[in-house]
Amino acid sequence: QVVTVEVLDHLEQLALVDFRDAEGVERLKKAIQFADQLHEVNTEGVEPMDSVLEDRCLYLREDDVTEGNCTSELLKNAREKVEEYFVAPPGNIPLPKLEERETFLKGS
Repeated sequence: QVVTVEVLDHLEQLALVDFRDAEGVERLKKAIQFADQLHEVNTEGVEPMDSVLEDRCLYLREDDVTEGNCTSELLKNAREKVEEYFVAPPGNIPLPKLEERETFLKGS
């Protein structure tokens, strides 16, 4: 399958994943090939499901708090934080320019 610049751009925006280098593009191609195997499965007459457990009752446990007041201890694990919140990457990674991605696609 051919991965176009437009597909890369769309996937990067959806997943916040950077396909800036040839290795990232190659990994994406392999993932697409793997997912394409699903087209070989005969699903004729199979009704769509919301969950594989939709015919079962899910028993939930009580939400009992056993520990607490450990905010400062948890925030020590954060690479980056603002006030008392984790800054979640990779949303702050600048995406490459379209020209750069075209170069990687031609080389792969």
